[in-house]
Amino acid sequence: MGQGDSPLPLVSVIVVNYRGADDTITCLRALSEDLDYPRLEVICVDNASGGDDVARLKAVPGIKLVESSENLGFAGGCNLGARHAQGSVLAFLNNDARPDRNWVRAAVATLTAEPTVAAVASKVLDWDGTGTDFVDAGLTWFGMGYKRHAGSPLADLPSGEHEAAKDVLFATGSAMFVHASVFTELGGFDERFFMFYEDVDLGWRLNLRGWRVRYVPESLAYHRHHATMSEVDAPDTGRETFLLERNALAALYKNVSDETLAKVLPAALALAVRRATARGELDATQLDLAKGVKPVDTTPVEVPRTTLAGVLAIDQFVELLPSLAESRKAEQAARVRTDADLIPLLRKALEPAYPLPRYLAAHEILVEAFGIESVFGQRRRILVLTGDAITERMAGPAIRAWNIASALAPEHDVRLVTVNPVAAPPPAPFPVSAARKRDLTEPVEWADVVILQGHVLEMAPALKAEHSHKIVVCDLYDPMHLELLEQGKSAPDDKRAADLVGVTRVLDAQLERGDFFLCASERQRHFWLGHLAALGRLTPRLYDADPTTQSLLAVVPFGLPAEPPVRTGPGLRATLDGIAETDHVVLWAGGVYSWFDPLTLVGAIDRLRQRRPDVRLVFLGMKHPNPEVAEMDIGARTMRLADRLGLTGKHVFFNEHWVPYGERQNWLLDADCGVTTHFEHVETTFAFRTRVLDYLWAGLPIVTTDGDAFADLVRDEKLGVVVPAEDADALADALERAMYDEEFAAACKERIAAVARRYAWPEALKPLVEFCRNPRPAADRLPGSADLVVSAPLRGTEALRRDLALVREYLADGGPKELARRAAGRLKKLARSRG
Repeated sequence: MGQGDSPLPLVSVIVVNYRGADDTITCLRALSEDLDYPRLEVICVDNASGGDDVARLKAVPGIKLVESSENLGFAGGCNLGARHAQGSVLAFLNNDARPDRNWVRAAVATLTAEPTVAAVASKVLDWDGTGTDFVDAGLTWFGMGYKRHAGSPLADLPSGEHEAAKDVLFATGSAMFVHASVFTELGGFDERFFMFYEDVDLGWRLNLRGWRVRYVPESLAYHRHHATMSEVDAPDTGRETFLLERNALAALYKNVSDETLAKVLPAALALAVRRATARGELDATQLDLAKGVKPVDTTPVEVPRTTLAGVLAIDQFVELLPSLAESRKAEQAARVRTDADLIPLLRKALEPAYPLPRYLAAHEILVEAFGIESVFGQRRRILVLTGDAITERMAGPAIRAWNIASALAPEHDVRLVTVNPVAAPPPAPFPVSAARKRDLTEPVEWADVVILQGHVLEMAPALKAEHSHKIVVCDLYDPMHLELLEQGKSAPDDKRAADLVGVTRVLDAQLERGDFFLCASERQRHFWLGHLAALGRLTPRLYDADPTTQSLLAVVPFGLPAEPPVRTGPGLRATLDGIAETDHVVLWAGGVYSWFDPLTLVGAIDRLRQRRPDVRLVFLGMKHPNPEVAEMDIGARTMRLADRLGLTGKHVFFNEHWVPYGERQNWLLDADCGVTTHFEHVETTFAFRTRVLDYLWAGLPIVTTDGDAFADLVRDEKLGVVVPAEDADALADALERAMYDEEFAAACKERIAAVARRYAWPEALKPLVEFCRNPRPAADRLPGSADLVVSAPLRGTEALRRDLALVREYLADGGPKELARRAAGRLKKLARSRG
């Protein structure tokens, strides 16, 4: 390894031998002599070959020979070799194959560069390199994996079919690589398969758990196809056919979903029977009385071995069902990918695979009768959880959850569930319900993906458990702990501190658990990235998977309807006494909370009315629709100030109740300007004022206090006026300009129309919609993740130099006492590790 090169993992290459010493020795020598890779461990497993195989293999230098007392098959032999391996990467190579010089290095490059790749599928050609063995994987709907283009001359294939890297369902066991930790996590190859399709099953399981299997054409090997099998068996025995038929059914049974299995398994069993009779050219009508009554004949019917193989395969599949059922239970509990997700990797799921006329006819009948074409198309199940009240009168979190559900419902089966007791939703194209903590078990178990807000994760402890495989999306658009710093000012100091610790712990739990995070602005994104880094989530594995972290944390702002507002009923002018059609109205479109500054706004109206008597300020809603949100003192103080200045009912109007979400446009369309004012503090810096988007929707010029993300938007896009915090005079001047300067207001409205399109819900939610089309666990949450390269322990003179350097450091820092203290601590640590 040259200076500056990245460290390389130890790779353990496992070769299984069974009565094939000649081929195996050729393979082992190629591994020792031809590979360009410095850190290699070569393990040869002899599967009780007998004869002189073991003696000959022992004579091959530089290998670790593992002798099995019985023939474990390819699957069992590979697993035995893996148990003796030291490498963090396992490579499996058939004994009748030879590696290209770059075979290992190219695979390792992909495994280290792409942490979500668990296995590398090598490009495999025939022995002289002109024919195709493996360049792509396919799977039929009845469970038979196959090597696409196998046997075709390489020159006849389009270059894109074999020269480009791509994700595949499985790698061929003849030449593949896999993370050792992931291989262990999945229990290795399924030894019940003995041989054939154990590689299909492993790749299928890897994909279902969120890992990727990557075809890497630069990782090249050459293979004498079936060279080993031809030495110990012949095609006409039916043994290979038996294993292929049985193992295909086993793989299918283990890995498809309940919904898919219910349709596919009966059809697959029927097709296996027809495949058997067609393969053996057996007359399936010979016992049919409808063909005529003939003399009684009880002599045995000769059944070809190729037919018998298929029948016995079904029989032995039934025999395996009790143990397969346990495996199925584990695989279904661990899966995070749907059958529909894997359809692209199946390539041509309706491929019949056998060109026998009677078989093809049955295939067509069964596909039609069981609706197989639609079987793999089940929609993903997505649960949206909120803690906010879902009614006609919704606040920001509920509005956001509602629109998330609406955006995802066309493509997925979506449920919207609130843990708030108040749930009286308007009509929706998806189920909406309320649930207590104990009621969440069923919807959480139902879902493939859970999207949650606020404190909801604390009410679904199953999602926090280590064994939870659900994909969790955490919506962090509301930095609750920063709000609480301001909101809790009236509480006793000890309670305030305890509340802050509690809310921060809730957010930390989300940041530690989530697979994908949403925030509302670039400012927030930087803030949450800092949080993730402080918690240790920004690991090398996550960083290497995506250095931009966009696939982990995406900006999904609050949105607005894609269609412009249309009046459907009376607005504020018809509802509130004291507002005429000719008055100029400034609207406060959201709630009144502690972190806002409505007091300066009321003061500004007091100043502005002196020169503009027709100015009116309307607060859209003073009472929050969620009964669990406590009344905040700032609302009462605002009303008292307006009373004291003689503005209430004349220039300042308070709507005591929350305007229904579906009717808010009627109030917005009656306004001339939208306003939001806040104090200068940390909550402002990272806030996203959701109801300000309604101003964009309605085309209202915006007046806002400086300091938050929307102030930047208003300033940069010239959508209104930005004023300093707590400056009533500047605020009065800004309101006057926005409402009374017709040329300025018209220019604002023109630019607002363009900006509003960027914030329409379909546009705002695009990152979430894209994630839900292809959801995967975060790279550091994939099962079996482990470091590929670890530091080698220091030995000999290197260890001595380190210890001497430490002695000098301790003596310099604190003299002999410090040295003695450090030495005692090290001895205690050694004693604990040995105990």
